[in-house]
Amino acid sequence: MPQLFGTDGIRGIANKFPVTAEMGLYLGKAMAKYLGDNAFLITGRDTRISGPMLEYAVMSGIMSFGGDVSSAGIIPTPGLAYLIRRFDADGGIMISASHNPFEYNGFKPFIKGGEKLSEEQEEQIEELIKEISNNKSKEGEIGQLKELKEDPLKCYKEFLLSILPKDISFNDMKIVIDCANGATYKIAPSVFKELGVETQVICAEPDGKNINERCGAVYPERLKEEVLKRGADVGFAFDGDGDRVVAVDNTGNILTGDQLIAIFAKMLIQTKELENPVVVTTVMSNMGLSKALNEMGITHITTKVGDRNVVKEMKRCGAILGGEESGHIVFLNHHTTGDGILSALKLLSAIKILDSSLHELSNIMHIFPQVLINVGVKEKKEFSEIPQIRNVIEEVENAISGKGRLLLRYSGTEPVCRIMIEGEDKEEISKYAQKLASVIKEKLG
Repeated sequence: MPQLFGTDGIRGIANKFPVTAEMGLYLGKAMAKYLGDNAFLITGRDTRISGPMLEYAVMSGIMSFGGDVSSAGIIPTPGLAYLIRRFDADGGIMISASHNPFEYNGFKPFIKGGEKLSEEQEEQIEELIKEISNNKSKEGEIGQLKELKEDPLKCYKEFLLSILPKDISFNDMKIVIDCANGATYKIAPSVFKELGVETQVICAEPDGKNINERCGAVYPERLKEEVLKRGADVGFAFDGDGDRVVAVDNTGNILTGDQLIAIFAKMLIQTKELENPVVVTTVMSNMGLSKALNEMGITHITTKVGDRNVVKEMKRCGAILGGEESGHIVFLNHHTTGDGILSALKLLSAIKILDSSLHELSNIMHIFPQVLINVGVKEKKEFSEIPQIRNVIEEVENAISGKGRLLLRYSGTEPVCRIMIEGEDKEEISKYAQKLASVIKEKLG
């Protein structure tokens, strides 16, 4: 059996290996066995048409190995992570493929405390899946399907609202939110309306197939149109499972995750919450973020791609703020994982606390030009082993030394090589990116 876990759980086309009902059954069994006798897990899903099929399979697997399970129904991934903490569950499994089209789905397992599995734990779960898939079901005690003691969305909503300053009113604010026809479609409008914000909601009518379809964090242009049309102060677009957010300011400018992190850092300095002046992001963050943080007296640490890697490093160095350029923002003093709605609430707070419009705040960070190219590959060889690719890499690195950087990596979930070049001159870095893409396509495509 090939490696199952990618950058963030098990993901692929629904009803095709490895995202099948059979795999859901095996994963449920493996998690129940891994977590021990009488384990209690909570499951959740986004709005994809394949969600119920996969969730019921997972639940059956858990119960067949003696575990008890509750379903939170349709809920954002960070909402499930919170519920695992709230109800002291031993773990949980989210059924979602995040920002991917509806044809995709996936399994995101969590352990006690609402934390994602480490790479070592993923390897152990994979071994258990292999073992279980080759054997008959466990004989003995059968677990139970239990109802949660409280309404899951209500619990999550109370948590989100609890993180806001009590002395700030948001009644004079006007926002637009794009729920991507995904997991935030119920909870997000409810949270902002209770906050007293004038809220216009779009893309909150899921039909099982329209999740992320020309909307949400992967397509913020639709949100931009609505923000300008309605004269809103800010717009928020969530992805399919609600763990990240893209913001649009009052002029229609689409902010990057790096810009949001810079704004949050400024706010945390103002509120004296950043006692340990460290922020953690991935290597994909723009050079402008490092410059902005350094000017604030903050140390910037980078990790491999993946919010799990960010959280791991945040714990190691005691940071409370971290995230990814894509909009996964982690406030470790509040939550264990990236949370789009929480980040949106924090941004509203920043606008108030720093007494500036979002457009003004976006200027805290200057964005260096960046070129991204994805190249399909048939195999993932070490770049240093191919002379032609190695030579172009050396040429690019010498040319942009001291004024830019090159990041070259393979996708963890797709047969793709990702090229990222950053520098002062957009035309120059575009030329080098195209040259590198051509030689990679020739030798690996």
